[in-house]
Amino acid sequence: MNDLSNQFQYQQASTSQGLGQGVLAQASASREMEEVKGAIFLAKQFPRNTFQSEQRIIDNCKRPALANVAMYQYPRGGTKVTGPSIRLAEVLAQNWGNLSFGIKELEQREGESVAMAYAWDLETNVRQEKVFTVKHSFKAKGHLKKLEDPRDIYERVASDGSRRLRACILGIIPGDIVDKAVEECERTLAGQNSKPLKERIASALGAFKEQHRVTQPMIEERFGYNADAFTERDYLDLIKIFNSLKDGMSKVEDWFDKGAGKKESSGLANAFTETKKEEAPKPETKVEEATTDDNEISFEQ
Repeated sequence: MNDLSNQFQYQQASTSQGLGQGVLAQASASREMEEVKGAIFLAKQFPRNTFQSEQRIIDNCKRPALANVAMYQYPRGGTKVTGPSIRLAEVLAQNWGNLSFGIKELEQREGESVAMAYAWDLETNVRQEKVFTVKHSFKAKGHLKKLEDPRDIYERVASDGSRRLRACILGIIPGDIVDKAVEECERTLAGQNSKPLKERIASALGAFKEQHRVTQPMIEERFGYNADAFTERDYLDLIKIFNSLKDGMSKVEDWFDKGAGKKESSGLANAFTETKKEEAPKPETKVEEATTDDNEISFEQ
């Protein structure tokens, strides 16, 4: 009788444990589903600007640190095989936007792990994934050595998964964008590229302010949009205007409206200015400088 009672209690405990695990698994799956729905919703609400995404990628490729590791190369059959590295693929994914990518370990069995590399465009619902098996061993001096440390196993899975992850990302990003990124990295390595566009525009804005008292709001009023949306063509136009002012071929009034900073200032800024005027009257030019400094801080961020 005692044996039957013990067996019944064991079955009850096993059933309760199984139910508990089932509830936890269901809750985890439900949470992951809600996270996916939220990511898709945000991607639809804030779709990528393809032009700006491409410009961010090109700007990153002008950094020598990235260009040095942007390409891989190995010999095969008497020739050299080259292509975008995982580091360049990660930069492409990060700046393309609304892209979910990574490596997941699905299962860990005795002596091996089953993992998955994936890249998912949340806007178009295009997905690339690769499931692969990683053995918990490696060859060293002709001998097979088994991995026991969990950290070594993790690093082995991450290393093997990086190649699959690169293939998934490159299968999502348009091929012409990838080709432009590779060409830009090659130009950077050859020393034919200058600083990224954003740094050059920031330098130009500083030069206009220091030498001609032309503020960022005045320049943005001239072009009709914010400085963070400037392109290479806008930068060239800035250089032409700057050289024209420097050579005396034109005046600041010919290009810019000196009241642009006042027009774009917020009500909060106006209230702050009025308060400062009541305490200690100051020339109007000081108000314009304060507005300009605020704009420049937000631009650098």
